[in-house]
Amino acid sequence: MDSNIKAYQDYLIKEKNYSPLTVQAYIADVLSFQQYLQDSHETILMEEVIYSQIRSWIVVLVENNISNTSINRKISSLKSFYKFLLKCKQISVNPLLKHKSLKTAKKVQIPFSEKELQDVFELNSYPNDFEGIRNQLIIELFYTTGMRRAEMINLSITNVDLLQKTIKVIGKRNKERIIPLLDCTIRLIELYKEQRNHLEVISNNEMLILSKTGNKVSESFVYRLINEYFSTVSQKTKKSPHVLRHSFATHLLNNGADLNSVKELLGHASLSSTQIYTHSSLAELKKVYQEAHPRNK
Repeated sequence: MDSNIKAYQDYLIKEKNYSPLTVQAYIADVLSFQQYLQDSHETILMEEVIYSQIRSWIVVLVENNISNTSINRKISSLKSFYKFLLKCKQISVNPLLKHKSLKTAKKVQIPFSEKELQDVFELNSYPNDFEGIRNQLIIELFYTTGMRRAEMINLSITNVDLLQKTIKVIGKRNKERIIPLLDCTIRLIELYKEQRNHLEVISNNEMLILSKTGNKVSESFVYRLINEYFSTVSQKTKKSPHVLRHSFATHLLNNGADLNSVKELLGHASLSSTQIYTHSSLAELKKVYQEAHPRNK
């Protein structure tokens, strides 16, 4: 790894506060382009690149059947790298300044229905022990707070304030947000904490959500858990923590919450990120409109 890429990596970690996985993805994309340059344009350095050379890399990616979404992500990483070089005065012009992203089909996220959520909470497969109550709590927290999977597994036990009925979530770029808790969620947290205190060994006493061996749970464990429980109540193709987050937002909007409040609860930086959740509420609005408008009677 050359000095400029190493400096960029340090910048992402120390100044941008990106997660290790995000940094890894950004650097992998930059190194991928660097490898392309070495293979196709041996004498050209990263700092000497012009747009036509990046364009030729995009053509190669397309020919290799890389999706437009993946290509856009790679180019976004590269654009960020060149912005950094410009900031450090290693280059005078960003070669990607006028680049336009490739067109991608918008994926419509299909949330769980309110009935499917009700059904999963009424399942008889939650034993009244540590694991059963913990599994219930994981589903409950996703649906009543809208937090991300990484935010869930990194919850500290001190993040929960039962007196104030709030939970503190550490989101992307270490941004904190406070989310209110429902009474039903608080009761489940109290039950879980009682069970948690009876674990024989707690290897990580700071984490709220633990495995039965007292360790921090993994992202794959949480994904499998959500998939397993929702497979019994839903025929939807995708059953993941993100679909639960999507359901949280959609159901709030369907029941009258305003977009800006949902944005704050989700921890989005801008409303444009939250607007992807409005398609379902629009469908609900159309239904109400069709049923209520006098001209349709």
